[in-house]
Amino acid sequence: MSTTTLPQRAEEKTATPPAPAPVSGARALLARPAFWALLVVVVALVAGALALDGDWPHALDQSHRVKGWLDDAGNWLTDNRAKSWVFLYVLLHISNGAEGGVDYVFTFLNNLGWLGVTALATAVSWYVSGAGLRARPLRIALLTACTFAAFGVLGLWDYAMSTLALMVVAVAVSAVIGVLLGLVAGLSERGDRTLRPVFDTMQVMPAFAYLLPLVLIFGIGSPAALVSTVIYAAPPMARLTSLGLRGADPAALEASRSLGAGAWQRLWTARLPLARKEMLLGLNQTIMMALSMVVMASVIGAGGLGDKVYQALSKDNVGMALVAGICIVLIAIWLDRVTAAAGDRLETSAGTTRTAGDAGAVSLEKLGGALAWGLFVVFAVVGTLAGPVGERSWPVNWSLSLSAPLTRGIESFTKAISDGVPVLGGTDVWASHFTSWVLNPMRDAMQAAPWWGVLLLVAVLAWLAGSWRAALTSVLSLGVIGVLGLWSKSMDTLSQVIVSVVCTLVAGVVIGILAARSRWVMRLIRPVLDVMQTMPQFVYLVPVVALVGVGRPAAILAAVVYALPAVIRITAQGLRSVDPAALEASRSLGGTTWQQLRQVQLPLARPSLMLACNQGVVLVLAIVVIGGLVGGGALGYDVVYGLQKSDLGVGLSAGVAIVCLGLMLDRLTQSAGTGKRGGTK
Repeated sequence: MSTTTLPQRAEEKTATPPAPAPVSGARALLARPAFWALLVVVVALVAGALALDGDWPHALDQSHRVKGWLDDAGNWLTDNRAKSWVFLYVLLHISNGAEGGVDYVFTFLNNLGWLGVTALATAVSWYVSGAGLRARPLRIALLTACTFAAFGVLGLWDYAMSTLALMVVAVAVSAVIGVLLGLVAGLSERGDRTLRPVFDTMQVMPAFAYLLPLVLIFGIGSPAALVSTVIYAAPPMARLTSLGLRGADPAALEASRSLGAGAWQRLWTARLPLARKEMLLGLNQTIMMALSMVVMASVIGAGGLGDKVYQALSKDNVGMALVAGICIVLIAIWLDRVTAAAGDRLETSAGTTRTAGDAGAVSLEKLGGALAWGLFVVFAVVGTLAGPVGERSWPVNWSLSLSAPLTRGIESFTKAISDGVPVLGGTDVWASHFTSWVLNPMRDAMQAAPWWGVLLLVAVLAWLAGSWRAALTSVLSLGVIGVLGLWSKSMDTLSQVIVSVVCTLVAGVVIGILAARSRWVMRLIRPVLDVMQTMPQFVYLVPVVALVGVGRPAAILAAVVYALPAVIRITAQGLRSVDPAALEASRSLGGTTWQQLRQVQLPLARPSLMLACNQGVVLVLAIVVIGGLVGGGALGYDVVYGLQKSDLGVGLSAGVAIVCLGLMLDRLTQSAGTGKRGGTK
């Protein structure tokens, strides 16, 4: 007789069946549709490479027509600049306004003299950062004074004033246009849908690509430089303004509406104040991007410090390029610190409620502001009365000529490390091996791959990673490149981008992991990252050319250095944001540090890692064209050649091809980050 009771039998009947045995690694891999899809693509590529011609079909190559249309457009712009109503009644007024505004600011700074300009910049920096005798305002005031003193000591005062004059006008115009576009995108769904692809294109469009048509329209000089800077620097202000308006607290808006406020009153009293933090961040980014573009615009006659860097690089005067680059970096650091301090001050004042005990602090702050402006007036009057206008610049006797000794020192150092390092060889040996072992095989493989195979592979990867829309956008982007007749050069550029992104991600993820797991590592590299992120793109070429010379390795190294800080910061932030409970659970189960990193932190931080990959791609593409100045070749060389020769057909076609590569890579990385196949982006 069975001894099993009824409750026991009921428990047996309702018991959960045993879980199936885990599938082995090989069987799990074979069960994935992605594996079979990629296998089919690989087989098709191999079979097609052996049996079919992989060159882009001649019937689909419309480069001669596109180039003819663009050349005709360039000739029309040149021939009608002095007689078309568009130029006479619209573009001419823009050109005159831009040139007049820059000349007015430069004249104002020149009339103030070096003493008055330094006093003005120091007083404004001290005041907007909080005034008073606290450490941060005093530190920023000292940084400002030292920055302007460095301009004079290094013998580049007039060049620095020219750069600042163009910066003041460009930032003002960019901020106004950015706020207006941000209002349209933030308050209207239709406006947001319309402007979003425009901002995306402006983000991946290399700056050199639209310098050429602007030169044909406005000619060489300040107008083309100012317009190109506004195009480049306005999108961050617009995007972040729109983000702030859309992220406004609904409760605050509802409270404003319940009090009878109209649409415009709600905008001025609720939406804009609530979006102040994002708008200040957008202003900071606009200032940084404007400085970067103002420096690059030196190739079209913008003058200033960028012109000194460009001339020094063309003459192989590394010392002069380094001196001018130091001044540009000082401007970037100064502007970044001042805007960041001003933003923190406004955010703190908005988030705290003043009490009666704060009256003394407020009075002291006002007294400090009055003292700052009083000192500025005194120094400005002294500087103005110091002599005639032509003699108010920095005294020549107070300047030091450092370019020659720096050039000799850098040449000696680079010669010692180029091929004289025992065992390791040197930078020339590394660059040569990197070209022979990595860049050349990668380029040859990309150019030898059949065009239809590349389209198929990209479509499958985009579909598996994200959505059919991403796949369609990627395929159409590559199709446009083929129609432009730039398939081979685009594959060369794509090989450089892939190598740069891989190097950037490997170094950035490793350093980001170390920074996330060790606070002293983050403290050690933070000032280096700050300098690297505020440094304009053009300045990276100076140390790169000094280390590895001219060629594709120089372009790769410049791209890696430019994109590395963003990848490190995003990776470290993503790993630090992982739920501590998940780490504690892994630790309680006996997981080692490596197991916690591999099985918990990296999987949970996947969205941040994909964002780091996406930003790495965008930043690498931004430096590809500039790499054409130092021997990067391919599309970057075509853009630079078209700009120098005013050949719209060559330069603009290459710029469009780079935009198409950027859109394709951007869709691939963003779709992989969402991980939702078949959905929308």
